[in-house]
Amino acid sequence: MKRVLVAGAARYLGNALLSSLANDPEIEKIIGIDLTAPVHDFGRAEFIRADIRNPVTSRIIDDHNIDTVVHAGVLSTPLEHGGRTVMKEINVIGSMQLLAACKKSPSVKNVIIKSTTAIYGASSKDPALFRESTQPGRLPTTGFAKDANEVEGYVRNFARQRSDVRVTTLRFANAIGPEMVTPLTTYFELPVWPAVLGHDPRLQFIHEDDLVRAMHHAVITDQGGTFNIAGGGTITLSQAARLAKRPLLRLPAQFFSPASGTLRRLGVVDLSREQLSLLKYGRLVDTSRARDLLGFTANFSSRDTFEEFVAHRITKRAGLRGK
Repeated sequence: MKRVLVAGAARYLGNALLSSLANDPEIEKIIGIDLTAPVHDFGRAEFIRADIRNPVTSRIIDDHNIDTVVHAGVLSTPLEHGGRTVMKEINVIGSMQLLAACKKSPSVKNVIIKSTTAIYGASSKDPALFRESTQPGRLPTTGFAKDANEVEGYVRNFARQRSDVRVTTLRFANAIGPEMVTPLTTYFELPVWPAVLGHDPRLQFIHEDDLVRAMHHAVITDQGGTFNIAGGGTITLSQAARLAKRPLLRLPAQFFSPASGTLRRLGVVDLSREQLSLLKYGRLVDTSRARDLLGFTANFSSRDTFEEFVAHRITKRAGLRGK
């Protein structure tokens, strides 16, 4: 019977995870914390308004005798959260403070971190598949990927200092679905997709439902470690464009970044440098470790995930606009 705290409860993943855990009879208590209350119902879970950058988190953990802490609050959308500076402060400083609270608490025995495969980067020198032990050819220098890399560094330090705590880091491929809003989903909803001339990147996705399933599975399993999480198979950018019935505006490489900068300044979509590299080179990860050790396999393939995204976010909305 676990007593679980979920940081980032107001965002889609945190809110959905609260609801999922609330339906699990093996979970004795669920506490969600965030700066704002979750929009959707979260069952028997309890919500406490708190900032993970504030030491009050430590008191919440101790008061409720929390044994499992889930950090689902790393932001990937700077335009929606006050800009890049605020996003970095929440991601990096917030993660440091949350881990510090876990370090001081004798009741905490499990820490689960939501991370991203973006920490591997994307370049012409990438291996066919990134494994968890693969070092990126170039460390991310901006955006969500850079934050995630710094957070993982703090997590490794925490694991060394609290060797009695089971630490699980889940590196997710780009998550898309009917509800999630990220810079990449916003890109896919554009009427025309800017693309790099001469490149057709191979991509992997994780369905938003599988994202929640993986986090829930990590809470109830006894297996720690670092795991790549993605839907099976791959899909190229051109295949995705055909499914979405979107034309590709193929630009020479030297014009791709300036065009994306214009979209950012107009507030249309904020693609980081790493995301621009992804749309040029693609990125594939090996998920066999998650299957064999963690016991998790995504229900949706990468293509299935994108097809459902198209059905709910592009085709359905186009039909509503046509009425």
